[in-house]
Amino acid sequence: MFLPLPRIDRRRALFGSAAALVVFGLLLWWLLPLGEESPGGRITFSTGTPTGVYQKYGTLLQTALAKDMPRLDVRLKNSDGSQENVRRVATGQADFTIAAADAVETYILENKPGAGQLRGCARLYDDYVHLVVPRSSSVQSVADLRGKRVAVGPDGSGVRLIAEHVLQAAGLDSAKDIKPFPDGIGTMPDLLEQHKIDAFFWSGGLPTSAVQQLSKRFAVRLVPITGDLVAKLHEQGGAARYYRSAVMPADAYPEAQQGSSVQTLAVANFLITRENSDARLTEELTRTVINSRDGIGRQVHAAQLVDLRTAIYTDPLPLHEGARRYYRSVKP
Repeated sequence: MFLPLPRIDRRRALFGSAAALVVFGLLLWWLLPLGEESPGGRITFSTGTPTGVYQKYGTLLQTALAKDMPRLDVRLKNSDGSQENVRRVATGQADFTIAAADAVETYILENKPGAGQLRGCARLYDDYVHLVVPRSSSVQSVADLRGKRVAVGPDGSGVRLIAEHVLQAAGLDSAKDIKPFPDGIGTMPDLLEQHKIDAFFWSGGLPTSAVQQLSKRFAVRLVPITGDLVAKLHEQGGAARYYRSAVMPADAYPEAQQGSSVQTLAVANFLITRENSDARLTEELTRTVINSRDGIGRQVHAAQLVDLRTAIYTDPLPLHEGARRYYRSVKP
């Protein structure tokens, strides 16, 4: 015997339908990106030399941005380094870049075109100064480079700027007391291995693949840059005030360092843009930079040092308004 089903009145049926629609709407809101579309358009990101950390970081960031902002077309553009990167952003040839603090300060102090337009988005990681020589070299300090053939980086590079400051602090004139070679990290290692130069300067994140690969095939070591030079650098004032003493950990280049840490200099790198960059785009790009730290850091060790607590410190540049919005949104 079948019992009759309970009769559902009209009011109860309408109430049930409305409740189902609410649940369906909440589920749809959860599953689909119904909010404001992510920023779109095209931007140019100036990176660095093909074998440097800037280029590798830029390539990985491009991938992260493609996921977070699929409507944004990010074009990477190689450069000779920090000085060229700063100039490109200041003059509108690039929209975003990575540059070291000393290069930014130099551009501002020299009042070059667009200097007043420059803005910071995030402090990223530190560059470490490398002075690389053959293991058998007699060079034990920067002062010992007198009369030597030294690669100091191309015009427009961050390494050229640092090398000139460091040589000056050691009492050497880069144009007279050494034989300068304007080569970059793409050719420096081969020149050293072929005994065409006696040493080279490099400034980059740890480890830099070109130096790492050289140390595995050719016996090299890193010359210490000691604290007394840091004091003399600070006496120079200007951009040199951004250099600070640092220790290159023993595992940065195991073959070259053979278990020993090395005293050196470090300088902070910033993500920079212009004041007139779109605020929402800058906010979301800064968000991706911070959120992608661990993912990028698995391939670029230096990126692991990106820290939300210190990212806002972009002196000598004021924060861009979009970056400021991001930091406010994540403030505990």
